[in-house]
Amino acid sequence: MSEARVPPFRRAVIALSGHPGNDRIVRIVSQLAQASKAELVGVHVVEVDWSQPLDADIAGRSEVAQRILDRAEEVAEGQGAALDAILLQARDVGAAIVDEAIEREADLLVLGLAYRMRFGGDFAIGRTIPYVLKNAPCAVWVVREPIPEEAS
Repeated sequence: MSEARVPPFRRAVIALSGHPGNDRIVRIVSQLAQASKAELVGVHVVEVDWSQPLDADIAGRSEVAQRILDRAEEVAEGQGAALDAILLQARDVGAAIVDEAIEREADLLVLGLAYRMRFGGDFAIGRTIPYVLKNAPCAVWVVREPIPEEAS
């Protein structure tokens, strides 16, 4: 008797920061999504400062944001997958990403982590990833970029 294989995920939300590591993340998740024909949602969040109204049209005017989404779609298509690109603006990136995962009923949320050092040499993880790890109702994958040669 053959054992039915449970797909690793059926819907993944990929947080797109615009960092060069996004291509690698989209490529990896696109390849894994093919086996189960999982849906991919790429989300880029433009953070709106508290001094501006939340509904100010910041994201709609951002050519950078649109390039990030277009590039993610292009990379996914290159892997034979479709990616639904979403542009959001919010006060907090982590909360917006978690809210989108909840709204989409995602069972996987993927974030990239750039390798950064703070002053004093401590590894910096930022505030978005801890928020997502604490609050996401689904599995969370954090993909850290390789350590640059000059840092090792």
